[in-house]
Amino acid sequence: MTKYLKKTAAFFFMFAIAFALLTPIHANAEEERTAVYVQVPEDWDAPCVWAWDEEGNNAFDAWPGGETEADPGNDGWYYIWLPSWADHVIVNADEGNVQTAELILEGGNAWIKVTGAENAEVSYEALTEGDIPEYVEKFVIHAKLPESWETPCLWAWSAPDGTNAFEAWPGEALKQGEDDWYTGKAPIWVNSVIINANEGDVQTEDISIDPAEMWITIAEDGSYDFSYDDPNAVSAPDITVNVQAPADWTAPCLWAWSAPDGTNAFAAWPGEALAEGEEGWLTLQVPGWINSVIVNGNEGGVQTTDISVETGKDIWLVVTDAEAYEVFYEKPADAGQTDTDTAANETESIAAPDDAEQGADAAAGGSAEPSETQASGTNTGIIVLIVVVCVMMALVGYFIVKKKKQ
Repeated sequence: MTKYLKKTAAFFFMFAIAFALLTPIHANAEEERTAVYVQVPEDWDAPCVWAWDEEGNNAFDAWPGGETEADPGNDGWYYIWLPSWADHVIVNADEGNVQTAELILEGGNAWIKVTGAENAEVSYEALTEGDIPEYVEKFVIHAKLPESWETPCLWAWSAPDGTNAFEAWPGEALKQGEDDWYTGKAPIWVNSVIINANEGDVQTEDISIDPAEMWITIAEDGSYDFSYDDPNAVSAPDITVNVQAPADWTAPCLWAWSAPDGTNAFAAWPGEALAEGEEGWLTLQVPGWINSVIVNGNEGGVQTTDISVETGKDIWLVVTDAEAYEVFYEKPADAGQTDTDTAANETESIAAPDDAEQGADAAAGGSAEPSETQASGTNTGIIVLIVVVCVMMALVGYFIVKKKKQ
């Protein structure tokens, strides 16, 4: 019997090694991506793509989504690489102020021709010439410059081997954003940058960095300070949202975000479940920087419209139905009564498909539960483990029966 147990242990050891080798492959596998090309009207500036799946998992953290890049080989065409699971898209531009309706992709690379907000056609046959530029993961660099620095550019490379991210000096032009900050992107393999301007006549010295989003502040003489923390980030203590929802709204949840930038408080729609509080109120703590909320129920099947609220203040919200609600910033003496201090606002979702679940996701800026592609590695690992256990049990039974027959 001992020798058979030894054989069994040897088989188990072999399978355990195989399982250990297989599991990291799934866990660390890169996310599968799909190339999406877009062609937009000439007056649509800086096109972006907002993308999500049927479950409401969003590909990006905030509206208007991912910036597209111009294809130098195909004038008027822009491209972006999306996670393959994100098959619902909205093409938008002008900082999200113009957009298409929801478009559902069938899988594989796609070419979208947009002739207006109500007109967009999807093709799965290439409408561009040449190869699709390969996917390169990038990070964002923000720079604040002296007024005398015009047409700023980013130069980036890998030291000490000297591999350049851009073809020629002065590099990639930076785009002007909010609060006098300029932005650019560099591949994650770079570790050195220079910010320059005036056609490269003025510049910083070489700046050694980690490949992560960063903010660089530059003085007139080219000296600089930089940080990996956003200097414009609003710091505010958490607030409490108190809700009374209709009795037939099961499992009420709260969705919260910051408008107009679209930064979400929660990872995925329908948001965070409201907990039972005192005196019939449902409560939840949220970041103090949020200024917009949606109350929903029935797993997101019913919801209010977007509700604008003041930042940094506790909120008491009485929801009568999907279209009727009252907002208070002090606990109301009688939730059923309203007075002139009530602040009720009904706003249209900026990026909302018509159905309730996707409407809240797109309008509020996003959600990011694990995608089917991301989850597949975990599922496969579990299946392999089950198979291994079954095989081991079968082998043990086989050797025991064989020994008895002898």
